[in-house]
Amino acid sequence: MTCVMNLLPVSLSVKLPDWLVPSIEPSRRFLDDSERMRFVISLARENVIRQTGGPFGAAVFDEDGTLVSVGVNLVVPAQNSVLHAEIVALLLAHHRLRNYHLDRFGCELYSSCDPCAMCLGATFWSGVRRLVCGAPREAATEVGFDEGPVFPESYAYLRDRGVTVIRRLLETEACEVFRLYRQMGGEVYNGHATDLPAPASEQTQKDM
Repeated sequence: MTCVMNLLPVSLSVKLPDWLVPSIEPSRRFLDDSERMRFVISLARENVIRQTGGPFGAAVFDEDGTLVSVGVNLVVPAQNSVLHAEIVALLLAHHRLRNYHLDRFGCELYSSCDPCAMCLGATFWSGVRRLVCGAPREAATEVGFDEGPVFPESYAYLRDRGVTVIRRLLETEACEVFRLYRQMGGEVYNGHATDLPAPASEQTQKDM
């Protein structure tokens, strides 16, 4: 019998779009929340225009507003369901800082859209101090994306554990990226059927 370990890669890598790295100034400092959010929205928009992934962008900054890492959604080109923009940005931040706990560097995560269930969990475990979001989850679900079980209590959980959460920053600009993605016929990917009704708890909940 062939050893299972012989079938597994000894390392994994994530290939970023060719346009992404050259467009970024290493360690650039961003002065405020709006400037940082416009930056991650621009990443999402460029990802759509260049057709290199889904309509989501993210970045990690330190407490002084210095850029630590960036991420765009790579699910389709990489054929990997977990490579959401926030995950990519957090992976690169951990790698660059060589530490599993980003709180030690005062890091903050900015996302062009409210995180899905997976990314919200990763946000907590990464140790970032702040989470700042642009478009509400409805902007993603209206296009067809299933954002999973995220509830008002999910954000309350983060806040109770010291994570500052800011949502709907530059909402109009962030939502435009989803409209562009729809106009360009972007692929909507979900792990499960999307023709089923949303759970009752999700249908009736109101965002905090």
